[in-house]
Amino acid sequence: MRDRRRRSWAALAVVLTSVVGVTGCDVMGGDSPAPAASRARATHAAPVWDRSPSSVAAVGDSITRGFDACTVLSDCPEVSWATGTSTRFDSLAVRLLGRTRAAEYSWNYAETGARMADLPAQMAQAARRGPQLVTVLAGANDACRTSAPAMTSVDDFREQFEEAMHTLRKASPKTQVYVASVPNLKRLWSQGRTNQLGKQVWRLAGLCPSMLGDADDLAMSATLRRDRVQQRVEAYNKVLAEVCAKDRRCRFDGGAVFDFEFGTDQLSHWDWFHPSTDGQARLAAIAYRKVTAPR
Repeated sequence: MRDRRRRSWAALAVVLTSVVGVTGCDVMGGDSPAPAASRARATHAAPVWDRSPSSVAAVGDSITRGFDACTVLSDCPEVSWATGTSTRFDSLAVRLLGRTRAAEYSWNYAETGARMADLPAQMAQAARRGPQLVTVLAGANDACRTSAPAMTSVDDFREQFEEAMHTLRKASPKTQVYVASVPNLKRLWSQGRTNQLGKQVWRLAGLCPSMLGDADDLAMSATLRRDRVQQRVEAYNKVLAEVCAKDRRCRFDGGAVFDFEFGTDQLSHWDWFHPSTDGQARLAAIAYRKVTAPR
């Protein structure tokens, strides 16, 4: 009787082991539903994107520095769309943090004249602060060269942006990134060329010759040159979208800045190229909508 009982228990053990083994494999990689507790934890897990970050750093070029928004041929970071604390309008940082906290917990590392190649160094500076959000607006100067052939190649642009993102991720893995699209330079030419003073400033200051040079020239060669610059800007924006899409803590604006129709009121009345204070306010509003959107 004991021998039969031992054999019975042994057989039962084999069956249970087989059942547990199959069940274990099914839970790990099969179609069986996860336990209720696991589903509850997944449902209540913190979202990857925090719509209310508590600190902001900005990288980029003259647009983010507020160039020509307050005084002629000068940076005016106090009205920067990203980190400005001026009472003239609410920047992204002010909208997210409040004006008092924005003055303490937002930092602007953008540089007038910067190109995408300068972004990795700016990102390294920003990463030292450990910000919860970094804003990126760069690429216009890569297209605004002395001539169309001198523009940054699309491959180099991609490599440089990937390096910037890698620099940030290496130092600050959980920092969120908001990437604004490169503005529509051809639309800026179209708006500004109606102003005689603006065209004189473009010529004397040498602003964006690849697009703005010989502003009144509508010959085929000039039109093709501007189209080439425009196509390069569109290619840059495609790169920004693709690289950003590979990072779960990065949001591209979907072309919102490129699509925004800057009018004369949104352009600096000193150079008819950079955003005015009103233009900076519009950029801030676009960024806030994108950063705080549910998805």
